[in-house]
Amino acid sequence: MSDHAHDSHTGPIKTPAQLLWTSFFSFVVPVFIIIGLVYFVTRGEKPAAGAVDQELATAVRIQKVGSVELRDANRPLQAGDAVYKAQCAACHDAGLAGAPKFGDAGAWAARVATGYEALLNSALKGKGAMGAQGGGAFSDIEIGRAVVHLANAGGGKFDVPNPPAAAAPAEEAAK
Repeated sequence: MSDHAHDSHTGPIKTPAQLLWTSFFSFVVPVFIIIGLVYFVTRGEKPAAGAVDQELATAVRIQKVGSVELRDANRPLQAGDAVYKAQCAACHDAGLAGAPKFGDAGAWAARVATGYEALLNSALKGKGAMGAQGGGAFSDIEIGRAVVHLANAGGGKFDVPNPPAAAAPAEEAAK
């Protein structure tokens, strides 16, 4: 009875040879498996980053974060319909992402009631899914003209904004 109790408490390794083989397979074989996997992953001929067009890849990596664009400050201002076609029509003609459609008086009624300044602010700074339009290809006054064009087509009665009058020359101020 004591022999039976002693056998139930022994492990699967009974001899020193079994211990040696178990140690070998537990430590040495995983090392060779890892070496084989590393070789498998690194053996393929892979092109280096930017190897296809080295000059283009380098130019993209070192490009400037920002840029300065000089524009003619005295260019004529664009009309509201031209700015609308260039900047706003893509979303407002189709009604994408909840944009009120051009000429839909029902959709524009609540927006027109908020007033021109609120509509202009929404256009310049963005609202909902619409991104900010200010600071782009058009001046704030031109964006305002597009807002008036869009709102008036939806039932608004806003006046077209004009640029502020040029300041009087210093000579006239001195007189």
